[in-house]
Amino acid sequence: MSLKPPVSEIDHVQGNAKAHIELVEYGDYQCPHCGHAHPIVKDIQKRMGDKLKFVFRNFPLAEIHPDATHAAIATEAAAAQGKFWEMHDIVFEHQRNLSDVSLVKLAKQIGLDIAQFEKDFDNQETQDKVANDFESGVRSGVNGTPTFFVNGAKYNGSWEDEYLLEYLQSL
Repeated sequence: MSLKPPVSEIDHVQGNAKAHIELVEYGDYQCPHCGHAHPIVKDIQKRMGDKLKFVFRNFPLAEIHPDATHAAIATEAAAAQGKFWEMHDIVFEHQRNLSDVSLVKLAKQIGLDIAQFEKDFDNQETQDKVANDFESGVRSGVNGTPTFFVNGAKYNGSWEDEYLLEYLQSL
């Protein structure tokens, strides 16, 4: 399976935007496997440096993770204030408690304007971004989280331990 659509300016990109290795993760903020993958991806980013472009797309599995959609919307609301990655990280670090009240507390911790955050949270455009990410995952063949794509192709190997890092370094 291939990534549909390819990474564009509407995606959240961390690292070297011109890197020849592109790692895309479809993730769910309430998923324990995604929580486990989060520090692994952070380590990969640190170790690969400018050789890697990392992209995160929302894939909330709302039927089994009831707070996942609101957590994804909260990260997109934070993005409106230029703090997507800060919210992304703190949400993963607190994934055991993602109630709406907790999401507002996390937004305060990273210094967001809370009135604006709440307005952006309720904005249809923000909610559509999460829905569009999810739909792109469905079109790309994602059926669980985390799912990774490397340079547009679905990665089917293990992402635990050193496997994903070794694969990326071999490119």
